[in-house]
Amino acid sequence: MPKKLFVISTAGTSVLIRLLSWIFPLFLLIAGFEKATAQPTRLSIKEALQKVQANLPQLEAFRQQASATQQDIRLAKNSIVPDLTVGYQVNLATFNNITGMSYPGFLLPVSGPPSINNDLNFVPGSAAGALIKWNPVSFGQRSAAIEKATAQFKQANATYNEQLFQYQYNAINIYLEAVYYKHLLKNVQAAIDRNNTGLEQSLVLAKTGLRPGIDTSRFQSAIAQSEIDFLQTERVYQQELTELSRLTGIDSSAENIVLTDTLFNTTVMMPVDTVSYIITHPYFQTLEAQKNSTAASLKEIQKSWVPQLDIWGNIYSRGSGVDAAGHINKPDGFNLSRTNAGVGIQLSFPVLQYSKVNIKKRQYQSLLKADEARLAQAQRDITKQTATALQQYQQDIKIAGKSPVLLKAATAVYEGLKLSYETGLTDYTQLAQAQYELLKAEVNDANALLQLWRSLLAVAVAKGNLNLFTDQLK
Repeated sequence: MPKKLFVISTAGTSVLIRLLSWIFPLFLLIAGFEKATAQPTRLSIKEALQKVQANLPQLEAFRQQASATQQDIRLAKNSIVPDLTVGYQVNLATFNNITGMSYPGFLLPVSGPPSINNDLNFVPGSAAGALIKWNPVSFGQRSAAIEKATAQFKQANATYNEQLFQYQYNAINIYLEAVYYKHLLKNVQAAIDRNNTGLEQSLVLAKTGLRPGIDTSRFQSAIAQSEIDFLQTERVYQQELTELSRLTGIDSSAENIVLTDTLFNTTVMMPVDTVSYIITHPYFQTLEAQKNSTAASLKEIQKSWVPQLDIWGNIYSRGSGVDAAGHINKPDGFNLSRTNAGVGIQLSFPVLQYSKVNIKKRQYQSLLKADEARLAQAQRDITKQTATALQQYQQDIKIAGKSPVLLKAATAVYEGLKLSYETGLTDYTQLAQAQYELLKAEVNDANALLQLWRSLLAVAVAKGNLNLFTDQLK
């Protein structure tokens, strides 16, 4: 009787079916999840700016620094609140000093007569008290501290705004570069298609004897070179997308990012504004905030050489293991049997601090002059940068108007030479030159339009307002 290698019972078949009924849906779920995670991420320029502001950790660090400096304002205002210290102490000390001993700290020292005899017997003592100190009048010191903290908070906010402006500009600039390489890929692919068409024609013409067979090899060489150019351009394009994903915090890979702002207006209207843009420029505002912070620090130093008024109050109780007659009763050391209270006003003035304060004043006066010089330089730089950007923008408008004419002419020349090559009236060299000129015209046409938008971005950056650029988008 032949030996059965595999025996599957009815019960085993039922278990297998149930197992497959669980595994198959799970497989479909995993496959669907992988497909969902591979969905492309669409990204416009305005969305990129929002993501930069929301997702970039470096900007979050500047936000938290600004939040931290805001607490300094509350600390400066909080100095008006009285300072209350309470405590309790227990000690063991020799008989000689118990009536006059107090642990140095928040309790005011207690005076008392010395002991009659030199008795080194240790007896307990205790004390409890509360000391309140208040500075209601600061002679301008508190207001100067608040003003300094406020200036530093504004400086931190200005620094954040400048960094946000810089990172958003970088995102737009990289976005435009990526769009340029995307157009370049399209142009190179068109050149590959034209060469493939030429290769097919050369094979037919070589068979009929109208064209030499060497043209086929030339077309193949041109196709290989174009494909290399395509791969190199694609590599740079992916690098730009990777950098853009870093700035925007997008987790998708570069292959899954789809740029939606790729078709820009052929005519860009630059609004001519007469409103002063220098004082609202993020860079200028950062330097101005630095100057105001230095001025506030100088004022605080000037207010440091003023009187200090302290109002204090103290209440405390003491217990001693020795009574006034010199009798020792150690348990009484833990009994707070004597209570004292007092209030007072103290007015102090740092007389010999004048020289030190005066040196600091001269130091910060020089720093203030340095900040004012930086502001003046920034105003000059922004003015000249804006003039240069506007001049470049006007030139790029003219160039963008000429590039379609060049593209139209290069297309007509190529189409004409293509027909001539098919009929045997021209050779490969002339056709290849026409193809090169057409590719060059296509690249220049795409670059001219994008360069116009780059110039618009340069104007927006010079004026410190990226809305001048984003408002022109479709």
